[in-house]
Amino acid sequence: MQLFLGQPVWMWTGFVTLVLALLALDLGVLNRGAHEIGVRQSLLTSAFYIAVGVTFGGFVWWQMGAQSAAEYLTGFVVEKSLAMDNVFVIAMIFGYFAIPRAYQHRVLFWGILGVIVLRAIMIGLGAALVQQYGWVLYVFAAFLVLTGVKMLVSGEGHGDLAENRWLAWLTRRARVTSTLHGERFFVRQADTRGRLRLYMTPLFLALIVIEIADLIFAVDSVPAIFAITTDPFLVYTSNIFAILGLRALYFALAAVLHRFAYLKPALAILLIFIGSKVFVADLLGMGKFPPAWSLGITALILGGGIALSLIKTRNVDGKLPHA
Repeated sequence: MQLFLGQPVWMWTGFVTLVLALLALDLGVLNRGAHEIGVRQSLLTSAFYIAVGVTFGGFVWWQMGAQSAAEYLTGFVVEKSLAMDNVFVIAMIFGYFAIPRAYQHRVLFWGILGVIVLRAIMIGLGAALVQQYGWVLYVFAAFLVLTGVKMLVSGEGHGDLAENRWLAWLTRRARVTSTLHGERFFVRQADTRGRLRLYMTPLFLALIVIEIADLIFAVDSVPAIFAITTDPFLVYTSNIFAILGLRALYFALAAVLHRFAYLKPALAILLIFIGSKVFVADLLGMGKFPPAWSLGITALILGGGIALSLIKTRNVDGKLPHA
């Protein structure tokens, strides 16, 4: 049987085919043309993607065993939770560029395509490093612990785009239209000298910033999944299935982001746990932290953070409390 990165080629081919079919269904059938996506459709689509991701965990159990399935599901839950933090940043980016909801779906769809490619590259590099240099896994784990501690200490906030030097540099040097042109990423128009030039629109600029933001988030999420499992198939599939539902998750949560005021501390604690369990397993001579325990503790941390957020903000309308 021909293998690719430790697993049969047919499993990789089947996974890629499924992802392409989902993307084609999303853009080619369900969401053709610019339109505003309502909360109901967002919730149903998000539930569908979660169901697909969990069902794939059953396939992993069937083909690779219970331990691999537990590692996949833990990775899926962790990546899905970290993706929720992306929602805050995406909302800020769309607000800064004044992107109407009717055009946001197109930006997120192409953004997700870019993320799939970028994550494949980063995961491939990570897998090669871990396989070649085992100690890199401990570097990942220590990085997660330090990142979690930093998140707890620094509190809320993702920065102000208006003060972002890179964005200011890009807008000064690139040809960007002053207004949107429907859902188009590029338009041709005359410059100050009357010459016809190709200009990017604010819609494409928003797409670039979202891709960069995900690249920054991947610096946390990729080490997190490698601290759970080093199997490239489990790492990549759990990552991609979590990301596929990010567009639907955004439209479902964008209107109620203020209700998740305590999610960030929960994510910080989760990163500390994921990183520290690598060292704990070694100290206790366990070889590997039990996947079932990891999945249970992950669900407990995230469930606690979400429950506390909903309880503490039940009387808050659009304004974040001070944690």
